[in-house]
Amino acid sequence: MKGHRQQKAWVISADMGYGHDRAAHGIENLAYGNIITANRYPGIPKHDRFLWAQTRTVYETISRLKPIPVIGPLLFSAMDRFQEIPPFYPRRDLSEPTIQLKSIMRTVRKGNLCLDLMHRLLKRRLPVISTFPLPAFALEEHGYPEDIYIIVTDTDMSRAWVPLDSKRSKIKYFAPTGRVVERLKLYGVRSENIYLTGFPLPKQLIGGPHADIARDNLAQRICNLDPKGIFTMRYWRTLKEELGMNRCMEQSRKPVTITFSVGGAGAQRQLGLEIAKSLAAKIRKHEYRLNLIAGTRKEVYQYFEHGLRRMGLWSQRNGIRVFYTPDRHEYFHGFDEILKNTDILWTKPSELSFYTGLGIPIIMAPPVGSQEDYNRLWLLNVGGGIMMHEASNCAEWLEDWIQSGGLARMAWNGYIEAPTHGAYRIQSIITGEDTMLETPPLIV
Repeated sequence: MKGHRQQKAWVISADMGYGHDRAAHGIENLAYGNIITANRYPGIPKHDRFLWAQTRTVYETISRLKPIPVIGPLLFSAMDRFQEIPPFYPRRDLSEPTIQLKSIMRTVRKGNLCLDLMHRLLKRRLPVISTFPLPAFALEEHGYPEDIYIIVTDTDMSRAWVPLDSKRSKIKYFAPTGRVVERLKLYGVRSENIYLTGFPLPKQLIGGPHADIARDNLAQRICNLDPKGIFTMRYWRTLKEELGMNRCMEQSRKPVTITFSVGGAGAQRQLGLEIAKSLAAKIRKHEYRLNLIAGTRKEVYQYFEHGLRRMGLWSQRNGIRVFYTPDRHEYFHGFDEILKNTDILWTKPSELSFYTGLGIPIIMAPPVGSQEDYNRLWLLNVGGGIMMHEASNCAEWLEDWIQSGGLARMAWNGYIEAPTHGAYRIQSIITGEDTMLETPPLIV
């Protein structure tokens, strides 16, 4: 095993939706000081802030416009081509940079984007872990002398994640899936610069190398999601050996808790109210609980509040919770606490797809963007999630999936098939400490 090295790193994210911040949150214990947000850190030059703001505003505006008939899909399709993921087969050399990437790098060079950030990092020379590719590209362009790592935040990736001269670049990658490993090779990244780690899920939801917290939560979740014992009876010996499960007792079951999470751009918020309306009778009977995650967007919180008041559900505080905080740090930690008691996660197939590795079954809302199409396919492949039916009658089909043990099976599949310990593997690579973890499954 390699020798013990520096235990901390500069952890850099970008305020572009939640995905990049969520990956940084998973390794916050590795961060020297606070996690740095590349597009809004204290003292960022006005020129840098302007360039970043343009990119973020265009993405979020078009994401929210997508549901609008005719014009929405057209605008989104035009933007999505910039991050399009080419077909994987037949395997071929995809190392030639795209026109869009060349344009972005001209902007970096012309405007010295992130040069100020590099000067700040040089005050203490540490490895850099970036969850967004642009800061890593800029730091390499400006000559940052220490190791630079990128965490890929989806199950597959576009050429935009790899620098212009991919074959000579020193940037290293933490890959969440085997498909990303193979994709990086097609893009020209050298094998020695690729580490298959899994996505960095929060350690407070895992509980160490043996996943003590995740296993305990999964055991309770399976009992809640398999009231007739169809799944547990069939796989009793395996569940006993892996989770130490005793047979589910009727009194140990709790109301089924569903968490619906809105994306960082606030898209698909209307689904939350459709779910609440359909489940209203069961929530009043304490058969279900519903968490509506507004995240850091006050307008989404107000949308949920107004809709629930209109339906007469705002008073059901024991059965429905709307979670909102303007602070992103508080949001991620609060979301972790909610997930500890969540039985079903309902969300679009974003980076949250990886959370099936905690043993949480995922009901997928329609994908938004090419990368989410690939996340959907991956989640179906590992058996940890399923596409939603109509939200307006979810009280019926959810009940069928629960009574049949189908969602309990998805919870188990996700825990077994999807990587859980990405944060620990990344820590091991940065510090040189041996975690004694096996290589994650090479699911491509």
